Amino acid sequence: MNFWDQRFAEPGFKYGTEPNAFLHDQAYRLLPVSQVLVPGDGEGRNGVWLATQGHGVTSVDSSAVGLQKAQVLAASRGVPLRTEVVDLADWQPAAASFDALILIYTHLPAAFRQTAHQRLAHGLRSGAWVVLEAFHPAQLGYNSGGPKDVDMLYSPEQLSADFEGLIQPVLTWHGEITLAEGPSHQGLAHVTRWVGQRI
Repeated sequence: MNFWDQRFAEPGFKYGTEPNAFLHDQAYRLLPVSQVLVPGDGEGRNGVWLATQGHGVTSVDSSAVGLQKAQVLAASRGVPLRTEVVDLADWQPAAASFDALILIYTHLPAAFRQTAHQRLAHGLRSGAWVVLEAFHPAQLGYNSGGPKDVDMLYSPEQLSADFEGLIQPVLTWHGEITLAEGPSHQGLAHVTRWVGQRI
């Protein structure tokens, strides 16, 4: 059982069942009935919410346990959700098959972060959106969640470099917010918010 299987095997939802606030605010950018890819969706709070908005959602994660809970959540909301257990270190979506890529606290090691981001971007159609929120390196000074390894934390500049030539940034920001996302994301945090569009 991997780390995330162990985490998600605990009772309840680690990050709650409601969508991330930034995703909620940015979802207006998506065209109706978009095909949306949500890597690292864990227990499904974001993918399921997007499905309730009428989108076709594919949630992928390394944790089968998390995705099983995502399917339970989807059933409780009466929406379909496609799920697949994948390792983002080497997984690649079919080219030009999605209208949006949603990356919410999908923290990848520096060793393959850029190549993984590029592979995910190649799965997007021209004009597709990327909506991303993650912990900034300054989050190491906070106790509200996230990896304790700076190599797994993202600055806006790193993300713009990762997606250069594929995704045009339209919003890049970092700063303090107050998180209220289940028991594992609570309190003052320093995050990066990044939105871009497929060239």
